[in-house]
Amino acid sequence: MLTPEQIETRLHRILLKVQKPGRYVGGEYNSVVKSWEDTPLKVALVFPDIYDIGVSNVGLKILYDQINQRPDALAERAYAPWVDMEAEMRRAGIPLYSLETYHPLAAFDLIGFSLPYETLYTNTLNLLDLAGLPLRSADRDERHPLIIAGGHATTNPEPMHAFIDAFAIGEGEEIIHDILNMLRRSKEQGWSRLELLRHLTQIPGLYVPRFYEVAYFEDGTVREIRPTLSEAPKVITKRIVAKLPPPPTRFIVPNVETVHNRVSVEIMRGCTRGCRFCHAGMIVRPVRERQVEEIVQAAEEALQQTGFEELALLSLSSSDYSRIIELVEAISQRFHDRNLTISLPSLRIETVSVDLTEKLKQHRSTGFTLAPEAASERMRRIINKYIPDEQILQTVREIYRRGWTTIKLYFMIGHPSETLEDVQAIADLCQRVLAEGRKVLGMKAKVHAGVSTFVPKPHTPFQWASCDTIEQILAKQDLLKRSLRDRNIKLSWNEPQETLLEAWLSRGDRRLAEVIESAWRRGARFDAWGEQRNFQAWMEAFAEHDLDPAFYTHRPRRADEVFPWDHISVGVRKSYLFQDFRMSLEGQIRIDCRQQCFACGILPTFTDLRRQNPGDFWKCPEVKSPARPLPVLQAELTPSGA
Repeated sequence: MLTPEQIETRLHRILLKVQKPGRYVGGEYNSVVKSWEDTPLKVALVFPDIYDIGVSNVGLKILYDQINQRPDALAERAYAPWVDMEAEMRRAGIPLYSLETYHPLAAFDLIGFSLPYETLYTNTLNLLDLAGLPLRSADRDERHPLIIAGGHATTNPEPMHAFIDAFAIGEGEEIIHDILNMLRRSKEQGWSRLELLRHLTQIPGLYVPRFYEVAYFEDGTVREIRPTLSEAPKVITKRIVAKLPPPPTRFIVPNVETVHNRVSVEIMRGCTRGCRFCHAGMIVRPVRERQVEEIVQAAEEALQQTGFEELALLSLSSSDYSRIIELVEAISQRFHDRNLTISLPSLRIETVSVDLTEKLKQHRSTGFTLAPEAASERMRRIINKYIPDEQILQTVREIYRRGWTTIKLYFMIGHPSETLEDVQAIADLCQRVLAEGRKVLGMKAKVHAGVSTFVPKPHTPFQWASCDTIEQILAKQDLLKRSLRDRNIKLSWNEPQETLLEAWLSRGDRRLAEVIESAWRRGARFDAWGEQRNFQAWMEAFAEHDLDPAFYTHRPRRADEVFPWDHISVGVRKSYLFQDFRMSLEGQIRIDCRQQCFACGILPTFTDLRRQNPGDFWKCPEVKSPARPLPVLQAELTPSGA
C-alpha cells in the first residue's frame, strides 16, 4: 500500500496533464485534518461523482461535520476522478486517496458512499476498483474497510446488495455514530468481519444484505425476502432524527468553480403535500422544522466562515415552513446590506410565493421557477398536485409584473394515464404563460420549459405503474418540439436512454447486481453524463445474464406483487400507497395532510419519538378522525403463494 508521501509525489507528476487539477489536491479552506496516528477511527466519505458536484452534497457535509466532532474519529473525503484523471492515476499506479491527507482509501476503517441517485452505481464499482478493493462484499475480509452506503437511492438497496456491506436506511445523523461505536468495539475486541456484520444487524435502520435471501416465482417476480440470521430483522425500518441537530456552518470552500458555490441551510425536513410521483416526499416524512433564530444564526456563521455570496434556504417545499413570513423578513433584515443572492427553492404555485420572493428582491436573480409537473388539470389530479389553470396564470402574471423576465416551468411526461392531449397541454400552457409575460414586458418575456420523463419510484403510490417505452417518450418529445418553436421559449428534455437506466436501477431486484458489474466491465461509468453514457454496454449486460430490461420497466404490477424493496420500510404503509394509487386512477386527490390525517403509517411508526420530544418536532396532526380509506381487499395486499 502506498504511503501518502508516495501518492503526493506521483500526483505532482500527472496534475498538469488533466482538466481542473484543483479537483484533486485538497487543502480547501475549512477542510478538517486530524492526526492520523492519534485518531482510532478513520472514515472516508465518498461521493461517486466529480468534485464539482460532490463537494456541494448536503448529506456529506452533515456527516463530515458529525464525524469530525468526535474526538475518536476523523472524516476525510474522496470523489470520482474525471475520465482523464482516472486514466492518469491508473497509469501512474495511484489508488483512490483522500483529499485531506492523501491516504489511500484502503487504509481507512470505514468507507461511506453517498448514493442520492441510481446512476452512480457503476461509478461506485469503479471507485472500489480504483481503491484496490474487491468489488464484492463476500470477497472482502478483515484486511479491508467496512463499506456502507446511504442516500435516497438505498431505499431499494437490492441492485447493489452484492457490493455494499451494509446500507444505512433513512437519516444519517444518529446512525453514523451507532456504526462507529460498533466499529470501535470490533477493533477493541478483535471481531472477525463476519462477527462485525452480525453485530451490525442489531443497529436499527442498518440493512446487512449478506444475511437475507430472495426467492422468485417462475414469472421472475419476488416470492419472498427473508433473513437467514435469527437476530436479523425481517423488516428494516428507516432511521429518523426526532429533532434536527444544528446545521453545519463550516462549509468547505472548493478549489474550483462548482455546481453550487453557496451556503445552504436546511430549514425543514419532510413534506405533507403527498404528490404521488415524489419519492423524496414519501421517504422523508414526517415534517420537522428548525427555529427561525437557529436558521438565521447558522446562515450568519456560515457566511462569515466561507465568504460565499449565495444563501439557499433548503426544503422540499419552502413555503410550507410554518414561520416562512417571519423567516423571510428576518433574513431580509439581517442581510439587507450584503451583496447576496438569496434563494427559496421549491415554492408552491401561488401569489404568496411571489410575495415571499419579493421581500428578497434586492437579492433576486432574473428568473423564477415554478413546477406544475403536469399541464392539464386532469393530470394534476392524477398526480395529486392539483392547481387550477387560472391559479397558475394568476401567479405568472404577478411574477412578470414584479420584474422577473424569465419563468422556468418544470413538467414531467410519462405519468400514468397520460395521453398525447395531456402532452400537448404542456405546449399550450407554456404559450399561455409567455402571452401573459408579453402583456407586461413585451418581447423581453421568456419561458424555459424543462421536461423530464417520469420514473415510478419505490415507496410511492406509483410504484405499481409502468414506464413509457422509448418510442412513447420520443413521440411525446417530438410533439413538444414541434409545438414550441417560439424563440422566446426554451425547451429542454432528457434522453430516453437515461430514463430507462434510472428505471431499471431504481426498480430492480438482486439480479441487477450481475448486470451492473457486467456493464461496468464493458466500460459503463458516469451514467448520469450524456456524453459518457454507454447504453450499449447495458443492453449487452442484460443479454449476458438473460434478463429482459422491459421486465423492470414496461409491465404493470399486480396488486399483490412483492416488490424487491418490501423488506425496507420508510414508515409509510404499503396499503396506504396502494389506496392512493387507486385514487389516482379515479382522479381523486388527497388534501395536504396538515389539514387532515390520512393515516399513512408515519405517526404510529414514530409515536415513541414524539413522546420523547413533545411538541418539539412533530408537525403532523393528531390521528383523531383519520380520513376513511378506500376499501382494499385483503387478498390485494397478500403476497402470491402466501
